[in-house]
Amino acid sequence: MYSKLLTTGLAIAFATLATFTLSADDRPNIIWINVEDMSSHFGCFGETTIKTPHVDQLAADGLRFDRAYVTAPVCSTSRSAIITGMFQASIGAHHHRSGRGTEKIQLPTEIIPVPVLFQKAGYFTCNGGTRGSKKGQTGYAVGKTDYNFEFDKAIYDGNDWTNRKPGQPFFAQIQLAGGKARTLTTPNPIDPSDVKLPPYYPRDSVILEDWAKYLNSVMNTDIEVGKIVERLKSEGEFDNTVIFFFTDHGISHARGKQFMYEEGSKVPLVVHGPGIAKNELRSDLILQIDITATSLALAGIEIPSYMQGRDLFAKEFEPRQFVVSARDRCDETVDRMRSVVTEQFKYIRNFYPNRPYLQPCAYKDHKPIVVAMRELYAAGKLNDVQSMIMAETRPEEELYDLKNDPNELQNLAADPKFKKELLANRRRLNRWIKETGDLGQEPESASMYDSDMKIYVDTITIRKGKEDAQVIIDNIATMKKWASEGK
Repeated sequence: MYSKLLTTGLAIAFATLATFTLSADDRPNIIWINVEDMSSHFGCFGETTIKTPHVDQLAADGLRFDRAYVTAPVCSTSRSAIITGMFQASIGAHHHRSGRGTEKIQLPTEIIPVPVLFQKAGYFTCNGGTRGSKKGQTGYAVGKTDYNFEFDKAIYDGNDWTNRKPGQPFFAQIQLAGGKARTLTTPNPIDPSDVKLPPYYPRDSVILEDWAKYLNSVMNTDIEVGKIVERLKSEGEFDNTVIFFFTDHGISHARGKQFMYEEGSKVPLVVHGPGIAKNELRSDLILQIDITATSLALAGIEIPSYMQGRDLFAKEFEPRQFVVSARDRCDETVDRMRSVVTEQFKYIRNFYPNRPYLQPCAYKDHKPIVVAMRELYAAGKLNDVQSMIMAETRPEEELYDLKNDPNELQNLAADPKFKKELLANRRRLNRWIKETGDLGQEPESASMYDSDMKIYVDTITIRKGKEDAQVIIDNIATMKKWASEGK
């Protein structure tokens, strides 16, 4: 059980925190710019179709990580991980949008949300975002949390650092809509015909148009980053602020968000600020929970001993030999996948191999891109590579050579030449499951599932109507039927 695997050391940590005061000092401000539904399609990460000057400048004047991964390729689980510095499956927050109904999820008593640690160190904490902001509004609107556990809203002192005490350092999360904001007007929008698609997607007009809108959203995100930097400079805070720019997971596409492939789990990460190397690249494997530990360290705050993230700039830093990402239930869709990424390979284990890749999921099934993929597949218009994600069953194990096959097209798991690599990664995952107390080993309780599904159906009924809600109800029935069949 996870509670037995976690040690606290909180008395030491809090004793250290108590030494800080609210007086002005040289501790840096810490800002997390967390972008929704976006992969590494920025110029500094190799994108050539569009221009992203503001993020590129942060990278040029800072440090870029080109092998950063999320612990989960969907928002609520990813966000639950980073705000605690813990794997979501170690703290019971691994099912997407869980604990939202009558049954709630409580963090283990040892685990303290990071904003609380900053508050105890004298920092002003805030969580704001541009989503929902009104024209002419000063400061930021309420920022997205989406945590899969109960928490006190007082962990944030506000949406914005405007009301902090004079000289008080701040820890700010700025949530950008990113890939979810595909309807915004973009200067010099991309023509769909100029889009370069991965080989596993067909050059269909619907998919090309969607990808063009996505790239437009990347440019809009870059503009928003420029405004954040401009504000910090105008307030005289830029030179004393460490900025972490990253996304909560990859692009929301058929093979992206919710999946363990690079498109869903690999994210951009740029760090800029005082004491950070300039115009440098790090290619070691890291997880987004390392941002959590690193932020505490930069603020001079003791990193709790239970925390699974690592300080990326510690003198004794040891690069990870591999990173693990996990996907469990997403909305009504029951699933369990785990991936292991090493320097060269990616190993994926599918715990429900008899179910299709694209299981029934109301959130994704209504997307025009998924509708188009299904129609093209039914018409026999997808090639073998493009048909992979449409398969009705999955292999129990997948193994990809990321160096020679970056698009993850050739599954090597059954190839005798790669048996040694397969077995090594199988052992790595088994050990990780045991050492982290991966709670995904046990199926979600029926009562928790029903509790979450009721609030989900009720919410969709109010927002979109009974017809949309009925789709979810039907999918829930399918999930329960498959479970009863052992599928």
